[in-house]
Amino acid sequence: MKLFTVLCLLLFNLGVAFRHRSRSQEEKDKKSSVGAGLTPGSKDFVFNLYMALASEAPDQNVFFSPMSVIMSLSMLSLGTGPSTKTQILKGLGLSLQQEDNFHKFYQGLMKRFSQLTDGHQLSLGSALFTDPAVRIQHSFLSAMKTLYMADTFSTNFKNLEMTKKQINDYVAKKTKGNIVDLIKDLDSTHVMVLINYIFFKAKWETAFSDQNTHQKDFHVTPKKTIQVPMMNREDEYYYVLDQSISCTVVRIPYQGNASALFILPSEGKMQQVEKGLSERALMNWLTTARKRQLNLYLPKFSIEGTYQLEKILPKLGIKDIFTIHADLSGITDYPNIKLSEMLHKSVVKVDESGTIAAAATGELFTFRSARPLTLKIEFNKPFLLAIEENSNLLFLGRVVQPRGGRDSF
Repeated sequence: MKLFTVLCLLLFNLGVAFRHRSRSQEEKDKKSSVGAGLTPGSKDFVFNLYMALASEAPDQNVFFSPMSVIMSLSMLSLGTGPSTKTQILKGLGLSLQQEDNFHKFYQGLMKRFSQLTDGHQLSLGSALFTDPAVRIQHSFLSAMKTLYMADTFSTNFKNLEMTKKQINDYVAKKTKGNIVDLIKDLDSTHVMVLINYIFFKAKWETAFSDQNTHQKDFHVTPKKTIQVPMMNREDEYYYVLDQSISCTVVRIPYQGNASALFILPSEGKMQQVEKGLSERALMNWLTTARKRQLNLYLPKFSIEGTYQLEKILPKLGIKDIFTIHADLSGITDYPNIKLSEMLHKSVVKVDESGTIAAAATGELFTFRSARPLTLKIEFNKPFLLAIEENSNLLFLGRVVQPRGGRDSF
């Protein structure tokens, strides 16, 4: 049985400016573009995937790129037979009739990202490494290049060390050196590796001052408290109190057309908030948040997530592709090929300068915008994080241990 590996690589970084637009124009565009990203079905998949990852590690950090995972599955579907393709699309909440529009959406997204200039660092890409002994179907290669602008490389998988170096060097270059030595092991059964990566780096529209960052308590659990560098700034922030699922949401814009949503559950309500995560909830927070004077405390944090998706996706209905029942005849006519591993790695770092990485009814949301007093909000216990660009969800996660990443402060 010959195997190949899919690596969905995600990196989220803070520090470089986006192309600047007026905030009033951004708000107008955001309201008009709500729902313009992925189809509702695939967004249901996103939150189902989050819950699956979170349930595997209930007291740990979670961080991943929905866009990277969905793109990888979407690319794979280009080379699958009818039964396997239907299962992948169904798992994503899509039908065969929606497939063409789905690929075209990503084609447009790739082109838009590639044309962004003026310091906007948001790159999305893919690469296919194949052994010369495996003949890849021309139609699959053409679709990968046309729809996903994928790089393709001929790689001698008989020389495992050289192959690992070639792939790891490519990943390190595309992620600006932030993900190195990703592939630890290959064996003689591997004949193909598919990689998808995202790199995001942006400055806050209004930066925090490092002079206001001090060590403060972060309550990991009711019984465990650690010291973390806590940023502080008093300013106007987009704010909403969502009483329907018991959380406070603060939206902090980046320079450009992206923002971070920090979601603070009420005491003891983390599971309730996680179960309430949905496309509708995110869109509500984006469109109904109002500016409010806040005294905001937010920890600097660096976390990462590494997931073996071949163990998670079968729980969401995508399973044949990891078994002998996989039909990958659209990729190659080489016999007995299956997907052996689908590795997703993501990294996020938030500090004073920015991030390195990615309709509710009135009675459900309270804005309190008329109150003249400054409201103090401290993210000093586990919280959720979502990064969006033009209403497209780039990253989603849960911060339990702010110092959980390799580049911890």
